Amino acid sequence: MAGSPALLLLLSLGLCCNVTQGQRNMMAVRFHNRNMKHPQEGQRLELECMPYNRDTGIYWIHLDKDWNLHFIVSSTPVPRNTFQGNKRTSPQFEARWTGNFYVLAVKNFTTQDQGIYFCTSNINQVLHFSSGQPAFFPVATTAAPTTSTDTTPSRQATKKDNWHSRDPAEHITHTAITRSSQDTTKDNSQQGPHAGTSHNNIPSFYCKMVMWVNLVCACLLLLTAITITITHCQNLMFPC
Repeated sequence: MAGSPALLLLLSLGLCCNVTQGQRNMMAVRFHNRNMKHPQEGQRLELECMPYNRDTGIYWIHLDKDWNLHFIVSSTPVPRNTFQGNKRTSPQFEARWTGNFYVLAVKNFTTQDQGIYFCTSNINQVLHFSSGQPAFFPVATTAAPTTSTDTTPSRQATKKDNWHSRDPAEHITHTAITRSSQDTTKDNSQQGPHAGTSHNNIPSFYCKMVMWVNLVCACLLLLTAITITITHCQNLMFPC
């Protein structure tokens, strides 16, 4: 549909809201099947329009998901239908008058047919709009998140596979090192808390022995000096 007619249609909608304030909601569009909530892809969808005046015809309008208006068909009680391009029939739509309401049928509902459907009527040069009927596919539900218990076995299986895929030589070397470390730890634990004391006390023993020898030598030298001093004093006091 061209931009100018679409804009004119929207302006007419705004004007009629004030002119027909007491007549709003007199026209309504709804699913012909009262139990339907969302159409399915590929199914036949039927919509019905309750007209404001049964003696006048209506126009079916489609507002798509991109907010573009599309003329579908003009229908009269005669009956006489005029589809887009001034054609009497359409490979996609059907229209009829039942005596109480108008019916629009979408033969094969597809993604392009999603949107909001309206019916309009021109009475006394006033354009009346119906309420809109949304027609969209059901919203796809997302899968529930997986729990941690689902991933634990896979992680354990991955660790097990990695262990078996290791090089055998590397596994043997690692095992030997581990056992050697365990044996060393075991030997040290069996020796007790005083293990290694004799090796650590050997330097201390020699140091103490040298210290005592020096101390004895110093005492002997001191004793000799005292003896010489006493003898010399006696000689001075009692000369021969």
